Amino acid sequence: MADYAARAHVAAPADQLFDYLSQVENLPDYFDRMTSVTDNQDGTITAAADLGDRVVEGEAWFEVDQDERALSWGSEGPNNYSGQLQVIESENGSVVEVTLHTERAGGEEIQEGLERTVDAVKRIMEDA
Repeated sequence: MADYAARAHVAAPADQLFDYLSQVENLPDYFDRMTSVTDNQDGTITAAADLGDRVVEGEAWFEVDQDERALSWGSEGPNNYSGQLQVIESENGSVVEVTLHTERAGGEEIQEGLERTVDAVKRIMEDA
């Protein structure tokens, strides 16, 4: 089992940043490899991801905590996959932090994906 984390400073107000990130339809804009997502309106989402050699689709629970400015998600299965995204108010903007827990092999690739995710958040918000 392994845990991964990535964070970035974003020059955007925390509430504005979290409002954007918590919209389910925006997830593919910034989550690395995610190509589509459907809100099932029951606390779950169905997401597809391009893994390079194949496209996978699955269902995950998905929770938004407005008060904590946090997103949490996870799925049942052999990888014991779960994660959290947190937006923290900071001087001159916000910090976005993404953590991930999985039992899947491929640590370096997973870490690089998290780095691309927080970089995408920064780029989207600062180029807007």
